[in-house]
Amino acid sequence: MYEAAAKSYRQTNYLSADPLKLVRLCYEGAIASLKLAREAYIARDYEAKGKALIKTLDIIHELNASLDMEKGGDVAKNLRALYMYMTQALIDADVKKDLKVFDAVIHLLEELGSAWQELAFGQPESVSTSPSAIPNEAKKTAVVSRMAWSA
Repeated sequence: MYEAAAKSYRQTNYLSADPLKLVRLCYEGAIASLKLAREAYIARDYEAKGKALIKTLDIIHELNASLDMEKGGDVAKNLRALYMYMTQALIDADVKKDLKVFDAVIHLLEELGSAWQELAFGQPESVSTSPSAIPNEAKKTAVVSRMAWSA
């Protein structure tokens, strides 16, 4: 009974959310799912790890698919490159059983989620990420070598 009410509340929350809130909710979901995948991997619950990792990848895919490449300019290009990097890094990490990559992607998602949180609450108009915060693998992808994000 409680689970059905909670699910209904979450659905209403998603359906009535503004676009910035939806993006923040996606980041929160991806972070929570990836942390769950990490914990399940440590516990050797590979079925739960697989489900949580797939959920994380699905959320990252949705974030990528929602980018408006025409209006988004360099921000959208940089985000697309980061989402592609995260997807490939997580797949490779799963195969290689490298939980350090899970931690690195969690950190990236938290950083991006924090930037969206600031945008949603109207604090700074621009959020900058130093190139040193971008993984070397991602720097090789498209235009990620210089990130200047603005709303």
